[in-house]
Amino acid sequence: MIRPNSWLGLLGGGQLGKMFAMKAQQMGYRVMIVDPSEHAPAKGVANLWLCAEYSDFSALEKMVERCDAVTTEFENVPAQSLGFLEKKLIVSPGKSAVEIIQDRILEKEFLRNNGFRTVPYTVLKNVQDLSRKEILEDFFPGFLKVSKFGYDGKGQVKVRDKLNLEASFKHLGQTPCVLEEALELHKEISVVIGRSADGQVVCYPVVENKHENGILDISVFPADISQKIKNQATEITIDLAEKLQYVGVLCVEFFLHRERGLFVNEVAPRPHNSGHYTMDAFVVCQFEQQVRALCRLPLGPVRPTSPSAVMVNILGDLWQSGDPDWSKLLNSPATHFHLYGKEHARPGRKMGHYTVVAETAIDAKKIAMEIKQTIISG
Repeated sequence: MIRPNSWLGLLGGGQLGKMFAMKAQQMGYRVMIVDPSEHAPAKGVANLWLCAEYSDFSALEKMVERCDAVTTEFENVPAQSLGFLEKKLIVSPGKSAVEIIQDRILEKEFLRNNGFRTVPYTVLKNVQDLSRKEILEDFFPGFLKVSKFGYDGKGQVKVRDKLNLEASFKHLGQTPCVLEEALELHKEISVVIGRSADGQVVCYPVVENKHENGILDISVFPADISQKIKNQATEITIDLAEKLQYVGVLCVEFFLHRERGLFVNEVAPRPHNSGHYTMDAFVVCQFEQQVRALCRLPLGPVRPTSPSAVMVNILGDLWQSGDPDWSKLLNSPATHFHLYGKEHARPGRKMGHYTVVAETAIDAKKIAMEIKQTIISG
């Protein structure tokens, strides 16, 4: 057990890192953060900040000297950096799990080999692969997604036919990709869980997600789906975490097809945007679970403080015509407001979020959408 007043290391200083650091400090820990950006949101809350690349072994050595345990903010930290650290201190999630999840090809192979359903896909590693017969027959329309470093709709393109596929593969840099069948989705849902080093698991409720241009727009708790589907999604997430021997907070995103059921879409080895509602609607949020799992503390109870909640992302698009009008949001007694402190607002960039709590998901969504429309219209 790593006790309060100890130092925790964090690779990544974005908004997820900021939320982790603030929660860790609330629990009595000090946080050292490594991030290559001088303007990262977590810089202002770090007890110690190192502006360095994640592959900078001199910075990692300083982390080893200071910290008792290290975690990550996102999945694209180099696996070799995690391997270096976990030889000398506690690291969660560990190299073996992150190495699989950060590469879409390895992730798909892991899921398939362990019996988890994925959307039908094929791997394209080079231009020659584009001519394979089964691609012409089975995967249009589809989505072409880069194997590494894609997020929030970046690094993926919808493709209609072979000619479009060739242009898209070139546009994405002719790097290894996955081509997936484009399903007609009934819903998109996700499950966030925490798993401890001794195998204890806690599960947050299934949430329903809506995306715009590949970026999460809103998450609704509880999801409007059958209890059977909720149970299946939760069981799959637990099974997946166990097969990965995962320690920490993990999110699994699912596609739900009306006739064909559930498909695992993506795995995130960290707290997730769709879990932000837990900050305002649960006794123990996903970031506290991350601290608890890292420090080998008992995981916290998953107990809601509100029966329903809706989380809405705030994107940089809102700043294109000046500062947004937050008055409706700030005057809503049911609403919790979070801005991340990012220096520059860009279209599609996550600048913050707000969460509306209410007695029913219908009520929460109604208030959330009224606020969103007010912000957009000014």
